Amino acid sequence: MIDAHHHLWDPSRREYPWMAGEALDPIRRPYTVDDLRAVTKAAGVHATVLVQTVSSDEETAEFLATAVAEPVIAGVVGWVDLAAPDLVDRLAALREQGPLVGIRHQVETEPDEDWLLRPGIVAGLSAVSAAGLAYDLLVRPPQLAAASEVALRLPELRLVLDHAAKPPIASGEWEPWAAGVAALATRENVVCKLSGLVTEADWSGWEVGHLRRYVDHVLDVFGPERLLFGSDWPVCELAASYELVLDAAVALTGSLSDAERLGVFEHNARRVYGLDAGGDTSSRG
Repeated sequence: MIDAHHHLWDPSRREYPWMAGEALDPIRRPYTVDDLRAVTKAAGVHATVLVQTVSSDEETAEFLATAVAEPVIAGVVGWVDLAAPDLVDRLAALREQGPLVGIRHQVETEPDEDWLLRPGIVAGLSAVSAAGLAYDLLVRPPQLAAASEVALRLPELRLVLDHAAKPPIASGEWEPWAAGVAALATRENVVCKLSGLVTEADWSGWEVGHLRRYVDHVLDVFGPERLLFGSDWPVCELAASYELVLDAAVALTGSLSDAERLGVFEHNARRVYGLDAGGDTSSRG
């Protein structure tokens, strides 16, 4: 089993702007490789993808070094300035440091809904593709149209939709999320992570049934061959333990065949992030 989306952080060493506010107090503490090793071992997860948390070259370098030293981390989705004039060199340098498999920027915080379509960003995304890397889309429903357009412009770029574009599960709203996700799913170069949903639900009162309508929709529009399981740990701890998140994902995919579930929980992540080629834990002992 592969967990295609988790984080590590240490608020004593670095600021995390998205972590502001009392509601985030329960996770405002260091989460280390030791913590990761404990939760994944207990859950039977044998490999993970570590994902950036801030726009920081330093964090990306640290994550790559951590992945080199820690066998359970099969790949890193890091951050780099997509508009940097020396982007190609920066990407090459990062790939030399460790198992870089993708790039991400927290687009959801950008006030410009068309940020992804800025000429400098599109050029940067093209360079990411040329480097053989995936790009994780952290967007909300208002930014799905731009994501769909960039997927059309760059059909060679592997795009990974994080957290199913954060559906408004707690409020029970459906549109414009459902239509936006369906439109994005028509781009064959886009896959979707089955991740981050418990924290879009009511943190203290969610049930698996509250997630089902939204999960069924992404299963319908993407198909199981384009879905990847991710825990979004330790963010998920605001609403559920690692074990409960995994249990929910297993329950919500119960209608799939064994082969389809194997894809969601392992093989699709290997394919999308190229883990067999550059980040498979078996190649690093």
